[in-house]
Amino acid sequence: MNKRQFLGAAAVAGALPIAGHAAQPSGRGPALLTITGDIAHSNRGPLDPALDQMMHKHQVTFAKAWAFDYASLLALPPVTIRPTLEYDGKPHTLRGPLLTDVLARTGATVGDRTVLVLRAVDGYNVELPVAQARARRFIVATHIDGNPIPLGGLGPLWAVYDADRVAEMAALPLPQRFAACPWALYHVEVKA
Repeated sequence: MNKRQFLGAAAVAGALPIAGHAAQPSGRGPALLTITGDIAHSNRGPLDPALDQMMHKHQVTFAKAWAFDYASLLALPPVTIRPTLEYDGKPHTLRGPLLTDVLARTGATVGDRTVLVLRAVDGYNVELPVAQARARRFIVATHIDGNPIPLGGLGPLWAVYDADRVAEMAALPLPQRFAACPWALYHVEVKA
């Protein structure tokens, strides 16, 4: 082998690990839920106004965040609830992790005065005290009646609780029970 062949072979061999590494999937899907605010852990950097267009238009700002993909939400222990929904007046089975378990994964500061801002893709947002999220056992629903919640329906994520099992809410007319439950949830801000 002459010097030119040796150097060419070495260059190709040196590039192979890089190309092989680049071809491997990251193992992470797209972010479906971003948690910001008073959190201890992060897996992404600050808001990028150019690439985080929806958050930027909803005036969300942050220096660090935890982004959950679908698989990471499914990896948390699921809880099943069966509330009567306002949309058709029928009970439906909803499944997903407790909202408090999602927050725990981020190391969120959740004291007695902590408030969560739950934000949906359409800009609807609600302030929910953590105490209420705990007491009502809010979940981040990923499934309805055994199927993933579709985008364009109520999902893919829905912050919801079983209003039928909370006495003061069950006493209200059905359309008034879910005001604190944004469907198409994509962002939670933790305000300690």
